[in-house]
Amino acid sequence: MAVIFPASFGDDLQHTGKATMQVIADASDPNQATTITNYLSQIVTDYNTELAKDAGQPMQINPETQMLYNPELRGAPNFVPGVMALVLMLVCTMMTSVAIVKEKELGTMEILLVSPFKPVYIIISKLAPNLLISVLNLIVILVLSWLFLDLPVKGSLLLLITCSILFILTSLSIGLLLSINAQTQQAAMMGSLMGMMLPTMLLTGFLFPIENMPPALQILSNLVPSRWYFIIVKRVMLKGLGITAVWREMLILAGMCLLLFTISLRKFKIRLQ
Repeated sequence: MAVIFPASFGDDLQHTGKATMQVIADASDPNQATTITNYLSQIVTDYNTELAKDAGQPMQINPETQMLYNPELRGAPNFVPGVMALVLMLVCTMMTSVAIVKEKELGTMEILLVSPFKPVYIIISKLAPNLLISVLNLIVILVLSWLFLDLPVKGSLLLLITCSILFILTSLSIGLLLSINAQTQQAAMMGSLMGMMLPTMLLTGFLFPIENMPPALQILSNLVPSRWYFIIVKRVMLKGLGITAVWREMLILAGMCLLLFTISLRKFKIRLQ
């Protein structure tokens, strides 16, 4: 949100009784933009009433509102990034959460234990098919949003796919960690579904603005990978920004992915012993 007062604002108000101010809002989240602009318009209306009484003559300030990135205030620009984060997080986590625990239940873990492959190769073999399926899901979502919702990628498609793969790898690492620690497939599936769906919906800014949350929840939201991916998608897909605007979020996702994968690998080694 930006409020701009022209250089001649005071003179226009004093000599003509009318002055114009400009309000620029980020409408990639139409609900939040509408709420803020309505609140600001109410403030200006109340001030106009007080100003007319004090001045003894009709005086009025007219706010001109400009909505950036989503002038029509459509819901799709906010809906699609949230759906991308939710679908990729749930699909990646749930698919991978049964990868290792399934081998335990079927009794084939012993075959993997005596094989000459290193643990990291076994983990990569479990992640690779899910990574391919998740990338195909991403492409389908982008194509559908372009064809049916008239929402093309305004920024670099290569940058968006790169960031999406980084987020997918992070989600796969979470599912892998759940799979290594779970004892049954049902426990792994429930853990991935309940443990990832609610944080992704509530703590990413998709349904509720993070700025309006209690401080404790704002701090907790920093641990949710989908929050950072949601920011990346909005900036690249909707605003057309480049890597200079999302490199911090990319580093955070890369750090989460590396940390989770390292923990999973260490846990897997302990279980092999």
